[in-house]
Amino acid sequence: MNNPLRTLIVLLACLSPWADAQVEPAVPSISDMSWTDTSYLAKQRARVDRLTRENMGTPIRGDKNDLNTLQRIIDRELVSPDDTLTLQALGVILADVMLSNEPALAWKIYQDRRGRSRALCATGTKECLFPVTMLSRRMAKGLKPDVKKVYVEAMELMGQQLPELPYGEKRTYLPH
Repeated sequence: MNNPLRTLIVLLACLSPWADAQVEPAVPSISDMSWTDTSYLAKQRARVDRLTRENMGTPIRGDKNDLNTLQRIIDRELVSPDDTLTLQALGVILADVMLSNEPALAWKIYQDRRGRSRALCATGTKECLFPVTMLSRRMAKGLKPDVKKVYVEAMELMGQQLPELPYGEKRTYLPH
């Protein structure tokens, strides 16, 4: 039995000016991180620092030395491929190395039709890197990424989007 009230409601909903409204943003949006995001990143850093202190006797330093530390974590298989949270924490450390060497990058929230992500974005642009998943996606598939190669390729790609340095200087991202 067809309910006339229900039919009317469905018909009105279809004719409504909001029926064609998009729920997702047509253009990606970039915004500042919230306190919750900053706290989450701090917890992720602490997770990796604890892992490295307990298993390798070395702390996370926040500089290019961390690239070697990340590689040792990967080579020693200290993180299970199904431990997504810890795998992504490795990406936070990779991002921190990127930030320490490129002041024109900043942590931001990037939101598009796929959802909300923490990203490193070039100041004043919509160009972003997603280092949180650069290592985790590879490792989840059983691969052992070359951390320095991932770092250099990402930084060179992003370097093309950054403002020129004064006096014609060139950006170099080769780790030591």
